[in-house]
Amino acid sequence: MNKASLTAALCLLAATVAHAEEKVVVYNWAEYIPESTLEAFTQETGVKVEYSTYDNNETMYSKLKLQKGKGYDVVVPSTYLVSKMRDEGLLQKIDHAKLANLGNLSPDLMDKPYDPGNQYSIPYLWGSTGIGVNAKEIDPSTITAWADLWDPKWKGQLLLVDDVREVFQMGLEKNGFSTNTTNPDEIKTAYEDLQKLMPNVLVFNADAPREPFLAGDVNLGMIWSGEVVMAQKENPDIKYIYPKEGASFWVDSFAVPSGAEHVDNALKFIDYMLRPEVAKQVVEEFGYSTPNQAAQALLPDEIRNNPVIFPPSEVVKKGEFQNDVGETMKLYNDYWEKLKSGK
Repeated sequence: MNKASLTAALCLLAATVAHAEEKVVVYNWAEYIPESTLEAFTQETGVKVEYSTYDNNETMYSKLKLQKGKGYDVVVPSTYLVSKMRDEGLLQKIDHAKLANLGNLSPDLMDKPYDPGNQYSIPYLWGSTGIGVNAKEIDPSTITAWADLWDPKWKGQLLLVDDVREVFQMGLEKNGFSTNTTNPDEIKTAYEDLQKLMPNVLVFNADAPREPFLAGDVNLGMIWSGEVVMAQKENPDIKYIYPKEGASFWVDSFAVPSGAEHVDNALKFIDYMLRPEVAKQVVEEFGYSTPNQAAQALLPDEIRNNPVIFPPSEVVKKGEFQNDVGETMKLYNDYWEKLKSGK
């Protein structure tokens, strides 16, 4: 091969490699980023988004663990998984210098124990898990606590979210224990109490808990705050109740897996999602709370003052944010399998 041909071949190879790198592979919760937002990002940056979704944290974690941190450039774990994935080498540090919009985020949701200094995670959305009620069928004033779901009159009628930590949080709080306990006796007590609840359960749902409510299949059960906001667009009778024992709060954060192949594009994507106008669009479409203070200022009053989206401070103080429970997670999972299998 002569020099000119070799140069041309190398240029072609470089162009091919550069073209192949102009993408970002995102693995996220279902219904968590508007499709129009992904399209706008690609139109502006030229970076194609390869997008796939999961229904719960355990699915995402198991897949990333199996693939040794490879296969994705951006994932969105909840609070308690960030430190676990970090400690297992599944996440890499995030270069804050490449996130021009990082300053838009509220200090109240930064620098938490699960990720000091936010070296491995950047808050994206946060919200709560409480009780959903169809007010047309059930008087919401009669449902004030998690304990109310144990009433035998709800036999075969309840929806529970298909998430081990969320369901155990309910059982723990009902018995006066911390959502984040690592005490085996407390976890066992919650498990035994949840066994008594199972006859009331009609369905577990982790994809879109609002759908069974909207279809009229259920009128009562656990639900995420954003799901209620989306449901109310179609049926205003779907109400949200913060249980008196305390709601569960969580933060879902952007993270970059250790085996990510397109790190620069991942950071471009994360920074784009931190823009105020983009974060505003996400809240308006999905009804979850944003940690983006600049975005909150852009929201209309009816959204900014909606207590389902932005709960009062006394409600937040009464609840708990999920934290990593370390090796105790195996115990939770063992009980979870028994609970769902009816053992």
